Amino acid sequence: MSEQLPDGVERRAFDGSERLATRGEPVYGEPTEGEWRAWNPNRSKLGAMLELGMDTSLDGGETVLYLGAASGTTVSHVADFAGPTYAVEFAARPARDLLEAAESRPRLFPLLKDARKPETYAHVVESDVDVLVQDVATRGQARVALENRRFLADDGRLLLAVKARSEDVTRDPDDVFADVREELEEGYEIVETERLEDYHTDHLGVVARPR
Repeated sequence: MSEQLPDGVERRAFDGSERLATRGEPVYGEPTEGEWRAWNPNRSKLGAMLELGMDTSLDGGETVLYLGAASGTTVSHVADFAGPTYAVEFAARPARDLLEAAESRPRLFPLLKDARKPETYAHVVESDVDVLVQDVATRGQARVALENRRFLADDGRLLLAVKARSEDVTRDPDDVFADVREELEEGYEIVETERLEDYHTDHLGVVARPR
């Protein structure tokens, strides 16, 4: 599994158990060991995708657009090992925590914007980003990914966490995931999907590349 991990992400021992970790200032009370901090997959969809051995194609050093950054739990880990990391968050309260996480991370650029309206941050985000990470709890998650595809390089990757309950709390998650996949295929080729059930109920991890 270690061959799947990007440069700057390692498995290290915290309190006697092996966990994913990145180097950086702690953000959410996670355990630390020297300059390393544990990456909790139960609080991070991308962390869960890495734990499950999904092929994220993350190498370290890439340019990232992160949609749904919230208070910075996951995107702070990303900025620890990636290159320029644009973090889009719509809600003002978590964005304050995000700004704090960015203070010690010169490569992390918080944007208080709505991921459903990429035109509002198109002037800030460089084109041809390597990776689009999306964890947006809203209806129309496939649509958000399609709208933001404009930023991705031709050989870039989408790493998407689909939350079934955000689409429709009354429907079977499998049906929701099937619909999201079908809509995504308007603009993406799906490379891999896996349920994140071990860490996040009713979530699907998706790796895709732009068509």
